Amino acid sequence: MIAIREGGDADRAFVETLGKRTLRSSVASFRFVTDPMLAVSYERLLDIFYAQSHLALIACDEESPVGFLLMLDQMPDEVTHMPQAFIAYMAVEPAKRGQGVGKALLNAAQDEARKRGLPYMGLMVTEENAEARALYESAGFSTERRLLCKPL
Repeated sequence: MIAIREGGDADRAFVETLGKRTLRSSVASFRFVTDPMLAVSYERLLDIFYAQSHLALIACDEESPVGFLLMLDQMPDEVTHMPQAFIAYMAVEPAKRGQGVGKALLNAAQDEARKRGLPYMGLMVTEENAEARALYESAGFSTERRLLCKPL
């Protein structure tokens, strides 16, 4: 059974380690990026995340952490300029994928966003990450806009 709890300072090492191990799924295959470049980008994301109002959720399976979700709760919506819930990053241990961990994290984040009175929840996902897109679509997310890129 998956249990979701709020993350704290003691979870930062887990969030950093699992995040760095799963970063490749967040990058389009046409982008040339090295592992050290990804690590620096992720460290910057964590610095930005922890410097503002946020919620870290940790998924545990028999007390061992197996995934996390990082949600910003005061990021203005680009259209209404009202605060929204924004999932900055979510990761699940590769061996635990497809077992409901991501779904449990999303459900807990949505519940918390509703409690905080946030009218929308947003996130970004790489087009090639079909597994993640399917999870988000099954949770009711729909595409609002697309970022188009091409190598030059």
